[in-house]
Amino acid sequence: MTGYKVANGNGSTNGTNGSTNGHSNGLSSAEYTAQENPTMCSRDCCSGPGGSNRGNTCTDKKGGKAGSLNGEKIIPTPQSLLYPYEVIEEIADFIVKGSGMRPKIGIICGSGLGSLADIIQDPKIFEYEKIPNFPVSTVEGHAGRLVVGTLEGATVMAMQGRFHFYEGYPLAKCSMPVRVMKLCGVEYLFATNAAGGINPRFAVGDIMLMHDHVNMLGFAGNSPLQGPNDPRFGPRFPALVNSYNKDLINKAIEIGKAMGIESNIHVGVYSCLGGPNYETIAELKALRMMGVDAVGMSTVHEVITARHCDMKVFAFSLITNKCATEYSDKKDDEANHEEVMAVAKTRQKACCELVARLIREIHLASA
Repeated sequence: MTGYKVANGNGSTNGTNGSTNGHSNGLSSAEYTAQENPTMCSRDCCSGPGGSNRGNTCTDKKGGKAGSLNGEKIIPTPQSLLYPYEVIEEIADFIVKGSGMRPKIGIICGSGLGSLADIIQDPKIFEYEKIPNFPVSTVEGHAGRLVVGTLEGATVMAMQGRFHFYEGYPLAKCSMPVRVMKLCGVEYLFATNAAGGINPRFAVGDIMLMHDHVNMLGFAGNSPLQGPNDPRFGPRFPALVNSYNKDLINKAIEIGKAMGIESNIHVGVYSCLGGPNYETIAELKALRMMGVDAVGMSTVHEVITARHCDMKVFAFSLITNKCATEYSDKKDDEANHEEVMAVAKTRQKACCELVARLIREIHLASA
């Protein structure tokens, strides 16, 4: 059986498959590579900005080229091994012990929607930079805090700031907090995002409940589940045909009617592109032909990770701009982040109420 070694920061190697070096988890490298005795770079190399996208030019902590190490082949750490089960467990234990709570519902706040976490009662706040092995968010509108507390009687945890592929993080790192939520006790994931509306029926400020997605990054062979699978998280080949919980979607529609915003709520298909640039006219036309109603730069890989570990998912997009699908010289047709933030601010109250009411329904149903 072929084994692999992991390079540490000082240029040496530790262990083979079956060791407890934090990378292998006893998984056979035969699941990953047929190369003869390859050596993986350190996790700090491949999980940082730039991620495992460097091919075979990984660097160690000192920044030196690692094309060979003691005469051995260096390969990037596969995404699924960037954060092995034990590391995720350590992060989850830190949060549970620090908060004194085991949340049932996890919330990911999209751009400008951080106020969703502000309505949590008796909050225990964790700055990302103070959580062991946790990334930091670098985008405006993402505060970089994890909030644990209660909302409508339910114990919840909310991320004020997510991590994006365009920040230089590999997808496994972008969606790693979802696994942390799972090991904290979370059963339901609420994922929100700011998105551009491709469907001509959508208006700025509308809410699109996601019932499916088109995974463009997956089309390119990029997945947060790449690499050896740890069955403690979920199966090797998870099915995604029912990723978005239909009962929660139907309940959200009922809540929208009760709130008087029925005309502003739609059900549709979302697609995630890599960013950070906004889409071209040709790309938007192609997405619309594929049945996509709204487009953004997040969420899909988080949903994949959540479904992999059997969490129920509810997700929605706040339409913060209408995508231009016809060629024009007007600058007003160009999307910009300032517009996204401004629209999100005006619709925070409605989004917060929708989430709070839906969480209340879940709590009452399980009481």
